Amino acid sequence: MKIRRALISVSDKEGIAEFARALEAQGVDIISTGGTSEMLRKKGVPVRDISNFTDYPEVLEGRVKTLHPRVHGGLLYKRGNPLHEEQAKEQGFQPIDLVVVNLYPFEETIVKPDVTLAEAIEQIDIGGPSMIRSAAKNYESVTVVVDPADYATVLETMRDHDGETTLKLRERLAIKAFVKTSGYDRAIANFLNQEQTTDASFSLSLPLVTRLRYGENPHQKAALYGDFDECFEKLHGKELSFNNILDITAATNLIGEFTEPTVAILKHTNPCGVGTDDDLRAAWEKAFATDKQAPFGGIIICNRPIDERLAKAISEIFSEVIIAPDFEGDARALFQKKKNLRLIRSLPEKPKTAPEADIRSVCAGVLVQDKDTGQLVDLGTKVVTKRHPAGAELAAMIFGWRVVKNVKSNAIVYAASDRTLGIGAGQMSRVDASRIAVWKAEEAGLSLKGGAVASDAFFPFADGLIAAADAGATAAIQPGGSIRDKEVIAAADERGITMIFTGVRHFRH
Repeated sequence: MKIRRALISVSDKEGIAEFARALEAQGVDIISTGGTSEMLRKKGVPVRDISNFTDYPEVLEGRVKTLHPRVHGGLLYKRGNPLHEEQAKEQGFQPIDLVVVNLYPFEETIVKPDVTLAEAIEQIDIGGPSMIRSAAKNYESVTVVVDPADYATVLETMRDHDGETTLKLRERLAIKAFVKTSGYDRAIANFLNQEQTTDASFSLSLPLVTRLRYGENPHQKAALYGDFDECFEKLHGKELSFNNILDITAATNLIGEFTEPTVAILKHTNPCGVGTDDDLRAAWEKAFATDKQAPFGGIIICNRPIDERLAKAISEIFSEVIIAPDFEGDARALFQKKKNLRLIRSLPEKPKTAPEADIRSVCAGVLVQDKDTGQLVDLGTKVVTKRHPAGAELAAMIFGWRVVKNVKSNAIVYAASDRTLGIGAGQMSRVDASRIAVWKAEEAGLSLKGGAVASDAFFPFADGLIAAADAGATAAIQPGGSIRDKEVIAAADERGITMIFTGVRHFRH
């Protein structure tokens, strides 16, 4: 369908003047609204106000401007249908062949601190979604654009097809448009329903990023949806797998616990070792020393740019994925010699447009919860033993607690102030998790003497705490809350262990 008339109404004005100018150069009649119209005029783009097109003024502070039969009639009538053509002529409907709309920034508004209900409601777009849906419904004849990233594709298609767009492109853009409006409606419904949880429903609409070769196993189909690709940039290596993406997410969550220079190694979403040091090579050596077998084929993440010196050390083992904010000097070239290594740059975090949720599938439904962001506060008031921790012991407790939060339950982590010493993950018994962590430390030749033990949930019996003391730990950090807490505290006091009850649990099922 040749594009002769376009209606443009956008909140995000990035690139719109250039797009409109290119349309006008191809002879397209441009209609626009409010601020968009004013901006296009200032940029020298000939434009007609929507009120001139509808013969009706914009009213109610702009709430009603495109909700008019001449707009929706021009979008919805079936081209080539005799009845529609006759009625369009009778009613004075002029065809609108292209709609360019992006919506009021509702999602950006509701995440602002102290946003009021009135402010949020004013950012609920009515005319925009209506135009998008009308155009998308009639995609056989009308092109709808909701994403500035598609401007270039539309112009290129028009140039290649004498001012027309293809049906394939119009269909793709229509699908994108309906995904956009459904997500927009979901955000509004979720916001307004925050205080009405008994009547709430949960819906999710995310754009397709890519279809994956397979899922967790080769016989499972899989795809990635959302904005994952806005968080990371793949610099080298094969396409990411389903399991890679899970590991990258776990690694990112773990490294987010640390502000000091830190290197972490993970395998199957569990930490193998974590180390901090101003010298990143030393941080790597601390992390790797925790377990020198498990990291083979694992994930390595660093919260500082990786230099050549660190890259050489990491290159001594085989890794699936390496993640960092950047790769300095020859570090990138060194890694790119390994064809099976996936090299990932972590991109600066963007402002959240909606509260983060943790979503898990269950039989015939999903579970939705807040992200686990529980932090340690006022630790000095939470010592439950006779002995208070020394400075190094407290630092070791905090380090272990940051790590154990990211280990599958039951989880036990032995730590010093700057490194992990032993990690026990995913055991049915907390004592077994502790035994595995101790065994791992012994295998690595690391002493637990004077270290701290961190437990993601309370010790249900004193045996777990006793096992830690026997291994050499002199400090323990755990949530507390067991009916046998008094027995556990007594066992700690008998052995001279200092212990903190955080009051915060970090189960990871």
